[in-house]
Amino acid sequence: MNIAVIGLGIIGGSYCKTIKKHTNHHVIGVNRSAEVAERALSDGAVDEIGTAESLGKADLIILCMYPGACIDYISANGKYIKKGAIVTDSSGIKRAICPQLEELSREFGFVFIGSHPMAGKEKNGYEVSDDSLFDGASFIITPCGAPPERVEQLSDFALSIGFGTVKITTPEEHDRMIAFTSQLPHVLACSYVLSPSCPNHDGFSAGSYRDVSRVANINSKLWSELFLENREPLIEELDILIKNITNIIDSIKNNDKAALEELLEQGHLVKQRLGE
Repeated sequence: MNIAVIGLGIIGGSYCKTIKKHTNHHVIGVNRSAEVAERALSDGAVDEIGTAESLGKADLIILCMYPGACIDYISANGKYIKKGAIVTDSSGIKRAICPQLEELSREFGFVFIGSHPMAGKEKNGYEVSDDSLFDGASFIITPCGAPPERVEQLSDFALSIGFGTVKITTPEEHDRMIAFTSQLPHVLACSYVLSPSCPNHDGFSAGSYRDVSRVANINSKLWSELFLENREPLIEELDILIKNITNIIDSIKNNDKAALEELLEQGHLVKQRLGE
């Protein structure tokens, strides 16, 4: 199979390296920066450096760009895509892009299936891409009206390159859950390190500081787009978080030890029930 990966940052680069590690598929790398593409070729992560015209050879196209850029790229280059080829994305939001990409699939004759690899690092760029980044990770699919056999084809591909599980859901459920599991922790981490105490943490911090602050090392341009495109579910989760924090603040202000213990115990029991 010929696979074109568009955008060779951490996710795109990791896709290329992982595909070459686990399969014999032919990988075409497409990137704005020629220097990065040349490095990927030198590393053996891609078999050839492609252009928009190269899309005509691809059976599977993986878009590894910002959400809005995925739409722009396919709008401009969809005419080159082979009829019947699968096009998938790797975006952390789905409702904001799936309808447009579905419409473009009908216009140009390809099959669009939304997907989201649940893996990443705090750093970005090809230089931190990794052929083990997806090992055991969850691969989320939003079929977006694609035929079941094509969805199964993409699912089988994901498992063949090391993903541990495949979760099939709707764009709406994807965005609602990602607001909680991914976006909310990033908001929390950034808010946490904005404390004036943060620069003085050295010598006073251990695992708790690292756990809470880790994902504050953020790509602000990308995550601003993700937050704003998923504003409704994210605001709903933020409102719940603020309410829970306010309850804890009130119990501390009122010196209400019983209420505080109850709130903390509720959190403890949730984690205990989940077995995590």
